[in-house]
Amino acid sequence: MTLRWLVTGAGGMVGHDVCAALESRGEAVLPLTKAALDITDAVAVRDAVRHAKPDVIVNCAAYTKVDDAEANEHLATAINGSAVEFLANVANDVDALLVQISTDFVFDGSRRTPYEVNDVPAPLSAYGRSKLVGEQAASIARKHVVLRTAWLFGVHGSNFVATIRNLVRNGTNPLRVVNDQRGRPTYTPHLADAIVRLAQRAHEDENARGIVHYADEPECTWFDFARAIVGERATVMPVSSDTFPRPAIRPAYSVLSTERCERITGVKPQSWESGLRDYLERRV
Repeated sequence: MTLRWLVTGAGGMVGHDVCAALESRGEAVLPLTKAALDITDAVAVRDAVRHAKPDVIVNCAAYTKVDDAEANEHLATAINGSAVEFLANVANDVDALLVQISTDFVFDGSRRTPYEVNDVPAPLSAYGRSKLVGEQAASIARKHVVLRTAWLFGVHGSNFVATIRNLVRNGTNPLRVVNDQRGRPTYTPHLADAIVRLAQRAHEDENARGIVHYADEPECTWFDFARAIVGERATVMPVSSDTFPRPAIRPAYSVLSTERCERITGVKPQSWESGLRDYLERRV
C-alpha cells in the first residue's frame, strides 16, 4: 500500500536521502525544506500538515551544530525539542505516524557494551539534551517512532568524510584523529532505507513503534574511520580526545544496539565500508 509522506528538513543530508528513498519506491512524498516550513512556527506546522494530510511525517529538520549548541542551547532546544511537540500534536490531528530522528548523544558513553533502546539516557552536551527533549516531545504522538542513529555521513551535507578528504587535499599529512571514541558510522542512504522500512511497519503495527536504533556496521573509532577514508594517500596518527578540546563533550562509547530494528524489519544493518565506497564514487 502506498502511503502519503511528509518530510521536514528535506534539503538536509538525511532529508534529501529519505526523499530519494521514497521516490525510488514510488511513494507519494511532500518534501518541505527549511525555507518551505520553519518547524518552530507552530501555526505554519499545523497548517502544512493539516493541508497535506500525510500518513507519515518524517522529521529530518534539526539543529546539528554540536559545539555551537553549547552557547545556543535555547535555539537548539527550540528546533530539536519544542518544535517536535508541534509536529506531534498535529500528527494526532491527522492520525499520522511521526518519525523523529534522534542521536547517540543522548547517552553519556560510560558503557562498554552497545546501548539498548531501553537504556536510560544521560546526555553530556547541550545538543544531546536538546535531542532528548525532542524524543520526549515525539512521544506525545499516539503513533510515533524515535529512531536514534550515529556518526552520519552522506553526499548532501557536511560530514567527517568530507572534512578528512579536504584536509588531505590541503596537504595535511600526517592527520591526527582521536582513537578513544567508539561508534558506528552510518551512511545516510542506508539510514534512509531503514527509516522507510521501519515507518512502513510502524504505520500498520503498533508493536513496531517506540524507540529504535539504526547504525551501520561494524563499530570503530574515528581513527579507524579516517584510515579507511584516506587509504594510502596520507598517514593517520591516533591521539586522545584531550588533544582537541571542544566546547561539547562527546560520549567516549556510543555504539547503538540495532537488535530491535533488525527484529522489526528482518534486515541486518548495512556496512559503512560499502557506504564509504559509494560515497567516494559519487564525490570524486
